[in-house]
Amino acid sequence: MTGILELSVLVLAIIAAIILYKVLKTVKHMLVNTVVGIVLLVVANLALGLDIAYSWVVILICAIGGAVGAVLVIGCHYLGLAF
Repeated sequence: MTGILELSVLVLAIIAAIILYKVLKTVKHMLVNTVVGIVLLVVANLALGLDIAYSWVVILICAIGGAVGAVLVIGCHYLGLAF
């Protein structure tokens, strides 16, 4: 009886470790994507003199979209659509 309990705890620990690894891997990717997007926006703002205001909408677009979101914000600013 003790062997079955130890085996089931071991299996649950392995499953928990796999799930934790996948979640942390995803969070790491999202964090890097967010930082790249915001840094790209700041560099473009400073280098090109765009004067894009750092509102919560702009930060949220860059945080979710990453580099693509920053390029979208910069493109909308150049076209005069927003920001």
